[in-house]
Amino acid sequence: MPTQLTIAVDLMGGDLGPRSTLPAALNFARANPAIALVLVGDVSEIPPSLPSNVRSLASTQVVTMDDKPAQALRHKQDSSMWKAIELVSTGEAHACVSAGNTGALMAMGKLLLKTFPGIDRPAICKAMPTQTGSCYVLDLGANVDCTAEQLLQFGLMGSVLAEASGVAEPTVGLLNIGSEDIKGNEQIRQASTLLESAPQLNYIGYVEGDGIFDGKADVVVCDGFVGNVALKVSEGAARLVVSYLKSGSQGGFISRLVGQFARPFLRQWHTKIDPASYNGASFLGLRGVLVKSHGSVDAKGFAYAMAVAKEQAEKKTPEKIQALLAESLA
Repeated sequence: MPTQLTIAVDLMGGDLGPRSTLPAALNFARANPAIALVLVGDVSEIPPSLPSNVRSLASTQVVTMDDKPAQALRHKQDSSMWKAIELVSTGEAHACVSAGNTGALMAMGKLLLKTFPGIDRPAICKAMPTQTGSCYVLDLGANVDCTAEQLLQFGLMGSVLAEASGVAEPTVGLLNIGSEDIKGNEQIRQASTLLESAPQLNYIGYVEGDGIFDGKADVVVCDGFVGNVALKVSEGAARLVVSYLKSGSQGGFISRLVGQFARPFLRQWHTKIDPASYNGASFLGLRGVLVKSHGSVDAKGFAYAMAVAKEQAEKKTPEKIQALLAESLA
């Protein structure tokens, strides 16, 4: 590993590609001169004059949002996504950030970075806003079907991430359709038994959907199908609320007058619920830091994903996950 913390950036990933990733990376580099960046992609998109802590690495291929993971693995080994992840696998970078195809990113990450012993598949995890701060939810789409044992693995990894982010003795909840012991399918009830018996976890039982935003747990565990639906619903609800606020401020005289007084509060509230402010989902369980940015995010949102990668690399989150897994399997 290089002594200077280094982040590899997939410049070509996402719906906007360099239009989003390049300005975000350059702004991040100027704001964090102690961190080195490697911009991977079409060098013709990169300006010849770069900050001293930024270098480029050429690639000839792009993983599109329509590419199937298996095709990308076989035929796009000179893509910006592959080469950015490869920098982490070879020790030339401490973390990788990409806004590209989620399935391809997970497949390449698993192949190049490998998972830790005791982890079947990586899980996508990100912070979501709550009344008391934030809650780490996983899995958010990497694994549609999960066994009870895999949900236990998610609980262990999510707890490590929360603790590494400053949460003392994080509480862990299991997402379910009710809080009663009899609720849920057999898989959920088995997972609850495993989570409750894990001495490394502060398990509090079932959490319903609205409990995520109440802040009832610091970590909420679910399978990827449920988690992805919950994530998209919450993002859609946030956009709906913001649109209502904007339309109200553009109404009649009274609405505009009230809007003037309420604007500072609404701006602060909007920041808290803005999905871009929580951009950056981690593939937990890999032997390296790999962060997925939303595909349609702008430069500001992509910068948030880079900040997530920086934090996890600095706090050595993968190493802490490995240590906890070794303890749980001992």
